[in-house]
Amino acid sequence: MQNIHSSVWLLRAVLVAALVSCGSVAWAAEPEVKAENAVVVAPLQGAVAHVNGATIDAIELRRAKKVLLRGQTVPAEQQAVVDRQAVEQLISAELLYQAASKQEVKDLDKLVDAKVAQGKARFKDEQEFKKAIKDIEMDEKDLREYTRRDLLISRFVESAFVSKVVVSDAEIRAFYDNNPDKFKRDETVRASHILIGVDDKASADDKKKAREKVGKLRKELAGGADFATLAKENSTCPSSKQGGDLGFFGKGQMVPSFEKAAFALKPGEMSDVFETQFGYHIVRLTEKKPAEITEFKDVKAKIEEFLKGQKSNEAIQKYLADTRETAKIEILLK
Repeated sequence: MQNIHSSVWLLRAVLVAALVSCGSVAWAAEPEVKAENAVVVAPLQGAVAHVNGATIDAIELRRAKKVLLRGQTVPAEQQAVVDRQAVEQLISAELLYQAASKQEVKDLDKLVDAKVAQGKARFKDEQEFKKAIKDIEMDEKDLREYTRRDLLISRFVESAFVSKVVVSDAEIRAFYDNNPDKFKRDETVRASHILIGVDDKASADDKKKAREKVGKLRKELAGGADFATLAKENSTCPSSKQGGDLGFFGKGQMVPSFEKAAFALKPGEMSDVFETQFGYHIVRLTEKKPAEITEFKDVKAKIEEFLKGQKSNEAIQKYLADTRETAKIEILLK
């Protein structure tokens, strides 16, 4: 289920969320700009749009595209489409900001300080942080301004839309009953393993030694040795720290040969030695959960959050469409 706030996150806020909060980006559908409100008159230099007298500059568009594309390249013939999408997002964010800036947020400067500090803490050091903001043509002053806007928009969205959304129990139940496929839980197993890793390019002698070692461990286990202890002492997998415990996993999450061995076991059983591209394994099955439909009580809260997100998003899109009716918007793209 999507988070309410990520479902309405628009680009001006996203630029901060992507860099500082490592948040997910959700691109909301944008209403079309009416012909009388948009005039396409200039090349991609300087200002790329005006919104009620506020300027959206080309540098903002470049930042927006870096967030939107996330390092991917776009064919030349699609460049104009991407530019337009990014500008539309920036226009919507500017409209929200203009409304948000009319409300007072207590201790806003302290909130900005805290959010920027939180973002910095996600980087290894100051140098890495400065490189990250430089990569999107920012300095710390720019970042603080975007963070301030981000906080104002978030507060406005919360107070004007999210807080007013009501989802009834009947709506939640109807969504559950009408979407059974969304609540299917496939069969899962919990297993532990011991891996004696060997590179696929290793010599025949090295592979033989690894095979002999895991074979010896298998005999010790058959004789009553503790699986977790042997895993901690011998396994080359990071799971060795947990006694080889891999937790629960479903089909498609492990390499085929490992999956086949694990799902063939019954709880408490242990496999023979088998090989994957990672080396030689022994698997012990701890628990198996059959495929089932998740109970309503276990997903009710998530469904409510999802439906609130949908309704909030619809309310925001209606607000933007209505606001564009009277807004003075000039788009300056070829």
